[in-house]
Amino acid sequence: MLDKILQWDRDAFVYLNSLGIEQYDTFWSTVTKFPPWIPLFALIIILFFIKFPKREAIAMILTLLVMVFFVGTVTDLTKNVVARLRPNNDEDLNTLIRILRSPSGFSFFSGHASSSFSVITLTVLFLRRKFKWVYLFYIWPVLFAMSRVYVGVHFPIDLIVGALVGIVSAWLFYRLYGVLISPYLKSVHRV
Repeated sequence: MLDKILQWDRDAFVYLNSLGIEQYDTFWSTVTKFPPWIPLFALIIILFFIKFPKREAIAMILTLLVMVFFVGTVTDLTKNVVARLRPNNDEDLNTLIRILRSPSGFSFFSGHASSSFSVITLTVLFLRRKFKWVYLFYIWPVLFAMSRVYVGVHFPIDLIVGALVGIVSAWLFYRLYGVLISPYLKSVHRV
């Protein structure tokens, strides 16, 4: 069963990667980096300070940062334990695919997918009652994850599992915030 899933994953990757068109290489090579998304992060921080009292906004931002550290640690540990080669480093595949990036680390699961889905999911959970359009922020992790197949460095399963880890982590940190931090902030506010 696992062999069939892995074969599907490789076949799906080769097919999706082969859909790449050279005239879009610059776009996808840019989308796959963190710096172009800094304005989105700035917008998220601004929205927290606009819609919440200063202490609460700071607590939410710190929760986001701790979660990103947690997700990064889980991602790195998993990559080193599973030790799955990236498609660009797999000798059976790298002659069949388009490669625009050549990282040397392991593939499973995607840190781009886990980190971006965790950040946006926690942001959506915090802001969904304040802005109905906040769900549009999911455009970032979807494009970010898709770019990893386009540039030749992640299999679809790497992205799916990374996204799930990110979403579950965000939900966990949202619950922890609601149980541990929010009541504390309310008690401090009353004093």
